[in-house]
Amino acid sequence: MQRAAFVEHATSCRLEGDLVVLRPLRAEDAEGWSRAASEDRSAYGYTKVPGTPDEASRAIRALLEERDRAEAVPYTTVARATGQVVGATRFLTLRWWLEGLYPDVVEIGGTWLAASAQRTGVNTEAKLLMLRHAFERWEVARVDLKTDARNERSRRAIERLGASFEGVLRGWQPSLVAGEEGRWRDSAIYSILPSEWPAVRDRLEVALGR
Repeated sequence: MQRAAFVEHATSCRLEGDLVVLRPLRAEDAEGWSRAASEDRSAYGYTKVPGTPDEASRAIRALLEERDRAEAVPYTTVARATGQVVGATRFLTLRWWLEGLYPDVVEIGGTWLAASAQRTGVNTEAKLLMLRHAFERWEVARVDLKTDARNERSRRAIERLGASFEGVLRGWQPSLVAGEEGRWRDSAIYSILPSEWPAVRDRLEVALGR
């Protein structure tokens, strides 16, 4: 019953900021995903980002199935000023230890942005909204962030958030790099704890010029 209630929460869990709206993912977002992902794909070397509408539809169906199993809370990222879809992100690897309504530990990941939305403050505000929701609404004990250990750009971005580096887990998951199908990657693991959240929040607010 609690997981069913959480799934209902996940389908309506909209997060809004000044720059960005994180809207619960829906099947009809495929066209917007495809358009955003097709701008310039050079930054997607370490992740899988659907390009065609069919690829986007398949990816979205899989994520909605994860949501319906209470395994993820996926979002479509929308630029507030234009209403245009500019990417996606999600809560994933949800872990319940105490069997409450909300998960006790979550990961933030699966994030990608259209080229035009990169380095604009969109990702910074999206992370602020998600971390605030995780720590202040769900009252989680920990937020994880991880990336391919080779992805220096992503690692620096996570470190700028103020997350703590915990190490590299070898052979942690299948590689998402094109041409490396069947190979396993090492993942760099970071975390933020509730005691660290106020400093992280202030750092993000400063980065956003607030």
